[in-house]
Amino acid sequence: MGKQKAHGGTPATVALTRAKAEFTLHPYDHDPAAQAYGEEAADALGVPYERIFKTLVAEVESGLAVAVVPVAGKLDLKALAAALGGKRAAMADAAKVERVTGYVVGGISPLGQRRQLPTVVDSSALDFATIYFSAGRRGLQIETAPANLVTLTRAATAPIARR
Repeated sequence: MGKQKAHGGTPATVALTRAKAEFTLHPYDHDPAAQAYGEEAADALGVPYERIFKTLVAEVESGLAVAVVPVAGKLDLKALAAALGGKRAAMADAAKVERVTGYVVGGISPLGQRRQLPTVVDSSALDFATIYFSAGRRGLQIETAPANLVTLTRAATAPIARR
């Protein structure tokens, strides 16, 4: 894995570059008809579903929060709420998510969002030397150590995915 330059990058790649974090970009041809963006990325890159993580945004009692879970699983909303000290969570409205994060659905990165939101990364990410997640646009994934993601987003880690 090498360092990539931020030149012409996304806010997510700029954040990693500024932090001097090692990462690799993995572009792939995005199919506009695809509905399952994470699975599409895994299939295109030949990466197991457990190592590609999707970025989801939910409404919790305190406002919006980011959940980063493997595409192989589903977000456990109750577990996310508990990890943030609450009782309830619900998926946030897509238009609101795009407005707040600055990214489009299917290309939402946990890094480089317009406003830093409380973030929880599924603890399974720590089982891998590197994980993949959106670089901030459809058709582009970042591969980096899970510790880089956790540190830069100031995330908590918790078992928030159901398999």
